[in-house]
Amino acid sequence: MTIFNLGSINIDHVYRLARLPAAGETLAAAGYTTGLGGKGANQSVAAALAGATVRHIGAIGRDGAWALDRMRGFGIDVGAVALLGNMATGHAVVMVDDNGENAIVLHAGANRALPPADVERALAAAAGTDTLLLQNETSQQEAAVRLARRRGLRVICSAAPFDVDAVRAVLPFVTILIVNAVEAAQLQAGLGTGLADLPVSATVVTRGAAGADWVAAGGGFSVPALAVQAVDTTGAGDCFAGTLAAGLDAGVSPKQAMRRAAAAAAIQVTRPGASDAMPTAAEVSALLAAGC
Repeated sequence: MTIFNLGSINIDHVYRLARLPAAGETLAAAGYTTGLGGKGANQSVAAALAGATVRHIGAIGRDGAWALDRMRGFGIDVGAVALLGNMATGHAVVMVDDNGENAIVLHAGANRALPPADVERALAAAAGTDTLLLQNETSQQEAAVRLARRRGLRVICSAAPFDVDAVRAVLPFVTILIVNAVEAAQLQAGLGTGLADLPVSATVVTRGAAGADWVAAGGGFSVPALAVQAVDTTGAGDCFAGTLAAGLDAGVSPKQAMRRAAAAAAIQVTRPGASDAMPTAAEVSALLAAGC
């Protein structure tokens, strides 16, 4: 079983601040680092560290070779990542305050220029036991979900950054939809329907410190968040999504997969960074074994 992740690859420029600036305000940063990011890369790392076989589909620009090296180091197959020499790699400016809250500005770069033939070629080897994972930071999403469902794949859509039209376009082909609480409210308002009535097998709603819900027409459940002291919430939702996808791909029950995803996200927010903060399967198992 393989997770094919059509996802963004970003270079994160992370600035540590005592607090986030107000409009028109200039603040001096207490620290600066660069790292691997992008919702797609983050979710690929989380899934790979959770034990899944992950093949990433995406694009980088002339400045992104080091990002592929980092992804390979996490055990991700990057053979389907296109190099677009006339583009810049996607990047993000991430501001993180002393409470772990963040504000992020994105530039899509090569992420939005992925050629359709590359997606078709990458999914040619996919089979019905595989999973397509995607977010809303790349091009070719609708083409990918159509092809994936024709091949019998499970399709997991992490609908962020949220855009109701983008969700509407892929929703008929999605198996499991992942949104946070704010996105869930926006989705219901935009589509005029409740979450349990969506044409998917299940909708997962992440609620930060309030845990997460599995919503399905036949019934659902909730899992609690684990109480931790957060230092950086950047990538927490991606950690949850990638770990959840890995669990479902491995055949564990939705409740078990959700519990592991919640534990992984709890560990991730106690560390600075996005992809570099993702926990291993052994760390998640140890936390759960401790009765947390």
